[in-house]
Formats: sequence, structure tokens, C-alpha cells
Amino acid sequence: MLLAIDAGNTNVVFALVAEDGVIRARWRIATDPRRTADQYAVWLHQLLELEGLGRGAVTAVIIGTVVPRALHNLEVLSVKYFGCTPLVAGQGAAAWPIALDVDEPGSVGADRVLNAIAAHRRYDGGELVVIDFGTATTFDLVDPSGAYKGGIIAPGINLSLDALVLAAAKLPRIAVEVPGDRSVIGRNTEAQMRIGVFWGYVAMIEGLLARIKAEVGAPLTVVGTGGLALLFDQHTDVFDAVEPDLTIHGLALLARGAKP
Repeated sequence: MLLAIDAGNTNVVFALVAEDGVIRARWRIATDPRRTADQYAVWLHQLLELEGLGRGAVTAVIIGTVVPRALHNLEVLSVKYFGCTPLVAGQGAAAWPIALDVDEPGSVGADRVLNAIAAHRRYDGGELVVIDFGTATTFDLVDPSGAYKGGIIAPGINLSLDALVLAAAKLPRIAVEVPGDRSVIGRNTEAQMRIGVFWGYVAMIEGLLARIKAEVGAPLTVVGTGGLALLFDQHTDVFDAVEPDLTIHGLALLARGAKP
């Protein structure tokens, strides 16, 4: 099976993908560029055993990362413990198969390109917008040919909440969750914070999508991904589909089409 590794700014996701594209297992660990290949290996070995699998189940590895410092140790993990040279998304045999039609193609995050690849394959036929709720909240436009056309980067909801709590001494730390009712007039500090964070983000999503649709001037399929996509999908009707594992599917597609 393919071990697909998505190294983000907050978490590193490891997923076992079968030949038919089905994700057999997935695990995540906090991103730490100092974590060694040996530390990854011990952790992964235990998780594989819990699934009734051994290291021999992994026959190929592909890595997509937006954290350059994390790449080396993940490459060592692949060679030392799985006996294979990993593919690296956007490099060499795993070069991007789609056009990056932006001013600085080299600055586009690997996760955003992988999302574009997977969304285009799954929802081929028209203009797409992928909204990824990660460390940052990103909006990415993909044209009918599959080309990446650009997008928007906004602060992630947890990042915004952390900044608010750090900057305001009397505000408590709260979890990201749906406010207790539909009212947008809070009666206490915590309720007001939940309203501002949650409904403020819903308003941002709806407002930015409206502007994108007006600028594109064509029907758009809107795909949500990332940890909080399912939560927001329950409280706005902007999404046509929610794909929590879109980046992993993009890695699997890239590995399948990699040049020998």
C-alpha cells in the first residue's frame, strides 16, 4: 500500500492508501521539524500493529509538505524503515501535472495544489473552488482544464482565536463550537466570543465566495476540506461537497501518475 504523508503547519497526517484509492487507515501527529525518523518509526510501528499490519504493508511513500524543515526526516523514515525512496509532491517524478497559472508558481503551497488535483478529478467539468480549513483558511480556484488560477489566504479560525486570547488579557480560552442558539447577540463574554468566532467565520466564507462568484461570472462547484469543514457545512449552504481527505486523495493521484 501507499503511505501518503501530508505535513502541514499544525499536524502531519499519515494515511495508508490501497491500490483502489480507498484509505485503509489514517493517523496524525503534531508537526515538529525536530522529530527524528526514528521517533516517527516507533510511533508508526505501533499504529500499524494496531491495524494488524507490519512495515511490509507499505510498498511506496509520497510526501507533501508545506514545512521544508520537516522533509528530510520524513525522507529518512521512508528509506530507513520502509526501504523505498519517497516521491516528493511537486518535485522530480512527482512534478505537478496541472498548470499553476499565478504570478509566483513556486510559492503555492503543496497542499493547495494537491487539493486542486483531487477536486478536479472528482468534480471534473466546471469551475471549482476548494476551501481548506487548516492553520490558514484558503480559497483556491480551479478552472475546467484543472489549472490552478489563484485564491485567497485568510487566518485560520484557531489561529484567530489564539491571537484574540493572547492579545486581550481578560478574554478566556474557548473551544471552536456552534453557539448555543441562533442569536447573534451574546449575553456574556464567552457567548459573545463564540458568536464572533463561529458566525464571523460563516459570514467570511459566504462573503468571500459571493465575491469570487461575481468575479468569475460562471457557476462554481464549492468543495470544503480540512478538519472544520464538516462543522461549517452544517450551518451554511455554500458547499456542494465536503471531502475531509482531499489532500490525501491528491497525494494518491499524484503517486499513481508519477513518471518512472
